[in-house]
Amino acid sequence: MNKTEYITKNFGVSARAVELVNKAESSVREQFGILEEKAEINQLKVMKAFSEFCVSERHFMPTTGYGYDDDGRDTLDKVYAHIFGCDDALVRQNWVNGSHTLSTMMYAVLRPGDTLLSVTGKPYDTLEEVIGIAGDDGNGSLKDFGISYKEISLLNGEPDYENIERALRAEKIKAVMIQRSKGYGWRPTYSPEKIGEIVKFVKDISPETICLVDNCYGEFVDTDEPTQYGADLIAGSLIKNPGGGIAPTGGYIAGRRDLIELCAYRMTCVGIGRECGCTMGFNRYAYQGLFMAPHVTLQALKAATLCAAVFGLLGYESDPKPDAERHDIIQSVKFNDKDKMIAFIQGIQKGAPVDSFVTPEPWDMPGYQDQVIMAAGAFTQGSSIELSADAPLREPYIAYMQGGLTYESAKLGIMVAVNKILKLEK
Repeated sequence: MNKTEYITKNFGVSARAVELVNKAESSVREQFGILEEKAEINQLKVMKAFSEFCVSERHFMPTTGYGYDDDGRDTLDKVYAHIFGCDDALVRQNWVNGSHTLSTMMYAVLRPGDTLLSVTGKPYDTLEEVIGIAGDDGNGSLKDFGISYKEISLLNGEPDYENIERALRAEKIKAVMIQRSKGYGWRPTYSPEKIGEIVKFVKDISPETICLVDNCYGEFVDTDEPTQYGADLIAGSLIKNPGGGIAPTGGYIAGRRDLIELCAYRMTCVGIGRECGCTMGFNRYAYQGLFMAPHVTLQALKAATLCAAVFGLLGYESDPKPDAERHDIIQSVKFNDKDKMIAFIQGIQKGAPVDSFVTPEPWDMPGYQDQVIMAAGAFTQGSSIELSADAPLREPYIAYMQGGLTYESAKLGIMVAVNKILKLEK
């Protein structure tokens, strides 16, 4: 029995869907080579950092209680800072997701009377209530603490430098927020170099303004990070790229040492900061996940590239295109049809290693203003470095796919999703 026969017999995928995916795969082999070259460089960076700080078995030992003198925890911070080319970093299991780390970062640097300016348009949905542009008053948002918020919409997917300059000159802006990834939008993801251009533009006008970057989904996609191009702080989640599919929870913030200290005070409390916080065996997962991160991120990038090629053959608009340079692991596909979008996401779930028998449905997910449908058949709940897909139920019905611990399993998930779409198109 050949591969196609095995897939059609055991997974209910039509021969047409298998052939379509195989054809798309053949068309992106050259792009895979480019991605593999970057992954090798990133793996070498991780290896260098592990060697530089003499990572050893003792760094994996668990601590309890206050967690004083947890050398594994403190060394992990140094390893992250070395890889990200910055002064300092905090890596902790205390953070429950990317929104939590971003929230910590904003509360750490902003004070009553300050203004936060988003220069890449509307932030990710889960930050709206944190900022205070959605949700109820009195819930502890930045707005409740007297922190003003303004945003500059993108201009054809690019920063609107004219209006950014106008905003910076009109009043004192304490911090600027830059979102690397597209979130639930339809625009380019920004490279570290592009983010550096934005940071330089801001600093040339207002040198004291702090530049914050939502780096979620972007780690180890390029061979540099935004901190190497002037960003003051970046933040992300360990159940995305940097956790390598092994870290079961957690997040990181990296950047300027003085600002990292403020983040540590916000994470625990003023006066204690990073000195406390037991790790209870988490360090082993964090180190091993970081070691695996460049390779696992490569698997996700190959899966995203394949997805773009497949749905391009089917006539759907995707972003990025199959041969485009990528700066995060997200692949968006515009369906312009609610049923097709839902079918795609249900297909990704059916092709997942965990809960493949479950059929996801739209629901009122906490932190989102629209109903969301999410495929997440993962070993770690909510892990988006594992094959997953999600979408808000709003026009033009765009699905966002990301992750894949192995390219081969992600390829199967894409086949199953394609098969469901083909059935709808009959």
